[in-house]
Amino acid sequence: MLDIVPVTTNIGAEVRGVQLSETTPEQVAVSLRQALAVHGVLFLRDQRLTLDGLKSLARSFGTPMVLPYIRPVNGEPEVIAVRKEADERGGVFGGDWHTDFSFLEVPPAGSILTADVVPPVGGDTIWASGSRAWETLPEPVQALLAARDAIHVGKPYGARWAPPVAERAGGSMVMSRGDPAADAERAHPAVLRNPLTGRASLFLNPLYVLRLDGMSEAESRPILDLIQRHATRPEFSVRWRWQAGDVAIWDNLFTQHYAVNDYDGHRRLMHRTTFSGMAPRALAAFPPALSAK
Repeated sequence: MLDIVPVTTNIGAEVRGVQLSETTPEQVAVSLRQALAVHGVLFLRDQRLTLDGLKSLARSFGTPMVLPYIRPVNGEPEVIAVRKEADERGGVFGGDWHTDFSFLEVPPAGSILTADVVPPVGGDTIWASGSRAWETLPEPVQALLAARDAIHVGKPYGARWAPPVAERAGGSMVMSRGDPAADAERAHPAVLRNPLTGRASLFLNPLYVLRLDGMSEAESRPILDLIQRHATRPEFSVRWRWQAGDVAIWDNLFTQHYAVNDYDGHRRLMHRTTFSGMAPRALAAFPPALSAK
């Protein structure tokens, strides 16, 4: 029987009483799906999943995805190695607050990350609850966002907003950049509703959201910055100190996350798979007829 132990009252829970393997029993999968909807991110210690086990676990939540722009593990198109070697400097993969690939028509529903090699210090990951952030926003800001779309673009992978070379992840993460198609604007609802819990949640992140629909970039920026400062308050977040063998499962549509780049001189190696689900439009929290635009 699974033991679900909250890490904080707002986001995150540790799952105990299960040892994952090459296959995930359906009863376990159902419990994990329910726990993920409630807590946003789940942590399991000392699992040491193989890549087959990682993919099997992903299938318990949705269809494993082949991510664009990132070179996968050889022979494993659904798996990427999240690696930073000890001699690499500069940025780190995921080293900004973000929701994975929110600029896609159907962004990932969630991801699973396994820890193979962890640094002796640093290298934590932080997740923030979009639901708790939405619930605690001032009412005027909620009214501004209700039934409004946000415009997403694939900034790191496009041409217009490509990050400076010094800020990019090192050579261990091979990524495609400079694709003009990634600069195309994509509209998604700014507020989603979890179909299992009924809770509304912000669907905004600073890496990919360019502006609010019906507003210019200049008009949107102070509003988005205010919302982001609120959304990532420490009390709405959970910070996980990795140990080798750990597994983290997170709901990509209802959280943001941040990989902390504070372990220069040490190696860190993780493996990640990503699963698909419903399109954001199908999860809109408010009918379009109520738009504040």
